[in-house]
Amino acid sequence: MDIAPKLAEARRLLDGQGTAAPRKQAVGALAAMALLAAAAILMAGAVVLGPGVQVEDPAATASVIS
Repeated sequence: MDIAPKLAEARRLLDGQGTAAPRKQAVGALAAMALLAAAAILMAGAVVLGPGVQVEDPAATASVIS
């Protein structure tokens, strides 16, 4: 079992002489992960706030107290 051709191919890919397809796939994967992270953050905010939470204006409560 000779691994010399596999090593040569790996060196060629690491040196940047390979095709651009893996780079496009990596960018697509990063974009998908960013979209998933944004969706997770938005869903976490919806869970924390919940459907019945009302956010009051702090200026309105300050005028009532003083």
